[in-house]
Amino acid sequence: MAKYMLKRVLHALVTLCIVIVIVFVLLRQMPIEGYFNNFDKLSDAQIKAGLQQLGLTQPLPKQVLNYFVQILQGNLGISNKYREGYSIAKIIAQKAPISIEIGLISFVVSLVVGMPLGILMARSTRTRFKVWDKIGTVLIVVVQAVPSAVYHLLIQLYGSEMLGVSMLFNTRNLETWILPIFSLSIGNIAYYAMWLRRYMVDESNKDYIRLARAKGVPAARISRNHVFRNAVVPLVQYIPNSILFTLMGSLYVESLYSIPGMGGLLVQVIKLQDNTMVQALVLIYAAVSVLGLLFGDILMALVDPRISFTGKEGAR
Repeated sequence: MAKYMLKRVLHALVTLCIVIVIVFVLLRQMPIEGYFNNFDKLSDAQIKAGLQQLGLTQPLPKQVLNYFVQILQGNLGISNKYREGYSIAKIIAQKAPISIEIGLISFVVSLVVGMPLGILMARSTRTRFKVWDKIGTVLIVVVQAVPSAVYHLLIQLYGSEMLGVSMLFNTRNLETWILPIFSLSIGNIAYYAMWLRRYMVDESNKDYIRLARAKGVPAARISRNHVFRNAVVPLVQYIPNSILFTLMGSLYVESLYSIPGMGGLLVQVIKLQDNTMVQALVLIYAAVSVLGLLFGDILMALVDPRISFTGKEGAR
């Protein structure tokens, strides 16, 4: 177990380093206007001096090495356009808490709603009218088929009208949290419901479950102690995907509701062409994504120790 975890951590670090290098090199191909707030008013000498101060006149490998050293020191650089001369780390420290809070709440909501819905769908497949299975299937098909930007917009328009709340987010008004959190969680709700239903249905058709039914074991006990318990194990591996869904959704949802968080900030600095801030924010999102995948792998190993990840039979 320890060997596997160490191996996954090393893989995650290597992946993150590769992402940093790729993002760094690609952004260095962008126009240099993104490093100056008043580029049109600067002389060639001032532009050259500014690039030298930022270390952008050095060879590219040297720039990459300097950036890694800078990251290890906890320095993400300074903003060139969003807040000229202001520390990016301080800007992120102001914006990150609200994104983390909304993201965690939406993640919990997706688990609390999605998993019971998946259980109801799986149980409903054994009933006559299969009501819950049909309701859940409609939700899953709609969420999977309709582009997320479309249903996020519909949730904002009709949800604000039905609930009588503002379309704009207000940290002091808890009512304005409902629609953004629902928008971020609905994709994961459908995701968890779909896969848990599938795994529970597959598990309920296995021989040992049929034997338990034949022996007269109560259906509720079979569902709780055997079907659900075994079906939830492979579902753990989808936690990283739900984290990624939340991250990607926050980019649009935070802008849609004017939430002063990281997602809206990334969209804004891209529009401003603040290259240094774009670089720092992409790095943070990449780090969260890699850590999410690492967390999913480790959690999978902890939930089911029977699975061997170090041998060839457990290779993934």
